[in-house]
Amino acid sequence: MRNLMPKSALVLILVAAGPISASAAGSEDDFKAAYAAAEAANKEAGKLRNQWTTTANTLAAAKKAADAGDFDKATASAKEAEALAKASIFQATSEKTRWREMEIR
Repeated sequence: MRNLMPKSALVLILVAAGPISASAAGSEDDFKAAYAAAEAANKEAGKLRNQWTTTANTLAAAKKAADAGDFDKATASAKEAEALAKASIFQATSEKTRWREMEIR
């Protein structure tokens, strides 16, 4: 049962990010701020050596939508990428010590 706690927290983070990204309406400035936050979180995940490929794909989708002028979609994708990056950071930090509990003694 202890193993479900980190996974459930991860799911909670991703589910909570859904309504935020769906309701994100914005301008180019909103997109730029969201994209910068997502890139910063992704860099932090990289420092922890736990970047998810889905984060990179979502960042690319955000950039593509922004290039097409669809800033609502771009902002939503950038916020989703930030949530994914934060989830990967959570995973890296929680598993840093949790592996000891899984060790066979």
